Amino acid sequence: MNFGSYPPFFILRHITSATGGTFRMGARIKLQNIDKNYKQTKVIKNVNIDIRDGEFLTILGPSGAGKTTLLKMIAGFEEPTKGHIFINGNDVSRTPIHKRNIGMLFQNYALFPHMTVYKNVEYPLSVRKMPKEERKKRITAILKRVRLSEYASRYPRELSGGQQQRVALARALVFDPIILLLDEPMAALDKQLRKQMQLEIKDIHREFGITTVSVTHDQEEALTMATDVCIMRDGRIEQVATPTEIYEKPASVFCAKFIGEANVVPCPVVSVDRDGKAKISLHGITVPAPDQTRSYSENDVVNVVIRPEKINLVDDSYGGLKFHGKIEQSVYVGDALKLRVRLGNGHHMKVKVFTTSSLSLDVGDEVTLGVPEEDIVQVKP
Repeated sequence: MNFGSYPPFFILRHITSATGGTFRMGARIKLQNIDKNYKQTKVIKNVNIDIRDGEFLTILGPSGAGKTTLLKMIAGFEEPTKGHIFINGNDVSRTPIHKRNIGMLFQNYALFPHMTVYKNVEYPLSVRKMPKEERKKRITAILKRVRLSEYASRYPRELSGGQQQRVALARALVFDPIILLLDEPMAALDKQLRKQMQLEIKDIHREFGITTVSVTHDQEEALTMATDVCIMRDGRIEQVATPTEIYEKPASVFCAKFIGEANVVPCPVVSVDRDGKAKISLHGITVPAPDQTRSYSENDVVNVVIRPEKINLVDDSYGGLKFHGKIEQSVYVGDALKLRVRLGNGHHMKVKVFTTSSLSLDVGDEVTLGVPEEDIVQVKP
């Protein structure tokens, strides 16, 4: 291939792709002691995050958690009331947005309706006064990557929602930004298209290696796309970890309930031996406290989490922890049944069992639930 005057980013991407390597182009982001006030209301409260070069961090939380405000401060639309934002070690807390070299994909795509696809993608190159020939090569390459080469002369109104989103993505990447910010860009898409675009953006991130920060309230989207997830609540960070860690080892009751479904059980401490090892009562059955690294007293109550799919239907020969109960609700969801089982002590457990041709469960059936002790996770309140 004759690279000619192709920009370095596309040359390196082509070379590494051809050789089976991975080209990384991104930036380190550090948020240090960030507060943000709107008049007398503090919406961001002492936030500290380190985002690695090439990471895909998704900020997840309910409405009003502060997700979008945090994203706006990284972009430069807002300034922190207190604290500092560093990009590659440089303090950009007061640096205007056009000097941060950041691409952004908005929920409404923000395409210019009077411009063609080509002109929309060209816009950030034009304002940077890039030579026309280089602009053409960049636009040709990025439109090919997002599978829109044949749509270059069309207008946004002539495109589907997914195509419009890919135009906006091409425009956000064409000028070689060091950071890509995503502000719930898939919220307006239907479920099937949303899943397709999640995988598309994940593939592009893996290929380009650009540091990406996304904001969403969609749990599945966060787990699908991100290398790391940051859960926010009321302007504070609850947990930052990989999707697997977030799901398997949530830091708090809030995190456990916010990601997926969870049985959260308050368990009183019933004994503490001379070595400080504690036992708790889980629905009337005494078991070791999952976390034996902390100190306990017999008046303590600890919270444990059991995911519904970790619970098995067993018979009385099962030698592990088991509970007897009666099915009060059964919901068929295709590949699984979601059950609500009432235990002998009056409490309920949510159970998810994957369906088979021989599985037959009805409301009123008595069942025995087996819970592996290693799948009981202790969390903070």
